[in-house]
Amino acid sequence: MSGKIANFERFTYTLGNWLNRIAGAGIVAMLALIAADIIAAKAFKWPIPGGIEIVGFLGVIVIAFSIAQTQVLRGHIEAEFLVTHLPKTAQKVIARVVYFFGMALFAVLAWKSYDFGHILQTSGEVSMTQGIPFYPFVYGIAFCSISVFLVLLVQLLKTIIKT
Repeated sequence: MSGKIANFERFTYTLGNWLNRIAGAGIVAMLALIAADIIAAKAFKWPIPGGIEIVGFLGVIVIAFSIAQTQVLRGHIEAEFLVTHLPKTAQKVIARVVYFFGMALFAVLAWKSYDFGHILQTSGEVSMTQGIPFYPFVYGIAFCSISVFLVLLVQLLKTIIKT
């Protein structure tokens, strides 16, 4: 059983790492676009059309695609001050409850994001300036939420197995 969990952990952590690479590419693209927009606006009096809109879409990619790896690295804010003073058994119970509610949150987020993406896709909703469809970004949020769910599941299983 432990080998299967180790393989599952490796898969989820690798997925989170790849999603984080996409987020990294998104932030590089965002910075390059902002720099190009500033240069074009100041030097040529011609800003990049829809630049702000595209930066917003890239921001969605950066945030959504980096959450799983941040959870893998435990980079989210945790209020551990009180928990560290509790007995080990209480710490494990609290960790399990937190992982469970985190999984529930990201399961609902994935489900509702998928539903909303489907609504946007069928309605043909696009951005105002460039006409970029919204639904791929919402589907991306749904997929990344599933990835975070899996990371939390691995972390929950690890707390149960270490009992």
